[in-house]
Amino acid sequence: MEDKTEILKTDGNKSKRPGSRDAKTNITLKLDKDLIRRVRVLAAEKGTSVSALLSAKLEEELSQRNRYEEAKKHALAVLAEGWDLGGAPPTREQMHER
Repeated sequence: MEDKTEILKTDGNKSKRPGSRDAKTNITLKLDKDLIRRVRVLAAEKGTSVSALLSAKLEEELSQRNRYEEAKKHALAVLAEGWDLGGAPPTREQMHER
């Protein structure tokens, strides 16, 4: 049976200052050979590296998740605060009036 996976090592460059925002670390991914081929083509078409392409997509995903969490937190705060719909609640007599 032919192995359909290939190891893809990202080409992250390490910054001179550990802990700085620009510090990069290598990661190894095990992906389908055809997927790797298509990703390399996509990166070449965009004029970037596979590493930069994957990094941008992951940043986008995390940013979207962060925006969702912030919106959720805001919506829950608004719900907890409640709404003033105006007026007074009907009296018992008004509710049972025929």
